[in-house]
Amino acid sequence: MTDTQHLQVDRHGTIVTVTLNRPEQRNALSLPLMLELTRVLQDIGSSDARGIILAANGPVFSAGHHFADMADHSHSEVRDLFRICTEMMDLLQALPQPVVARVHGLATAAGCQLVATCDLAVAGESASFALPGGKGALFCHTPLVAVARNLGRKRALELAMTGDPIDARTAADWGLINRVVPDDQLEAATLDLITRATRGPAEAKAAGKQAYYQQMELPQPAAYAHAGDVMAQNAVGAAAQASFRAFLDKRKP
Repeated sequence: MTDTQHLQVDRHGTIVTVTLNRPEQRNALSLPLMLELTRVLQDIGSSDARGIILAANGPVFSAGHHFADMADHSHSEVRDLFRICTEMMDLLQALPQPVVARVHGLATAAGCQLVATCDLAVAGESASFALPGGKGALFCHTPLVAVARNLGRKRALELAMTGDPIDARTAADWGLINRVVPDDQLEAATLDLITRATRGPAEAKAAGKQAYYQQMELPQPAAYAHAGDVMAQNAVGAAAQASFRAFLDKRKP
């Protein structure tokens, strides 16, 4: 793994933990951090790693965009900033590996978007989530894209329009995260989830992840057609065929 200035990257076995490591900036998604995170994720995506944990150091998971990247900048410069952010978010879902967010503290604005974009998320009970633009002059337009795809319309708009934070248990109830655990169990619970989420052949898992995101954007008939094609390809593959034969022969694959 290449050197990093804004991130901490640790690998244990087949799991890589990428930690936002700018606590003095509340782990804001500054332009340099986003570019570095994109590069690191690309490296992991092409490696033999089986799963990724996205975490953060310091008291805040992420405060979202760094205002210094927008203050006194032109429309084209800020638009380019949001394009880079979108590419980073899209990459998280394009990676072949499952990605689990390990959330503590506050995840706000684009930091909340980051959690919503990960495949799975576990939060400590002291965590909170917000789209605070509703209280100020910059509405959380792009964060709402990811958040609204996790929540129902009314709840997503409540977050965006009020700007008020919700606690971790509410976030779990609303579907923004998978589960809440005591803060001192957060690391273990996240490792347990990513371990279970990476069972089975990596190729099948990667195909399943990509097919899921693709079919979610399609009308139901097209979604079934796409999922059927991918599942048929998976079914005739060597790994699936071996498991079928093992089941029929009443032996372990």
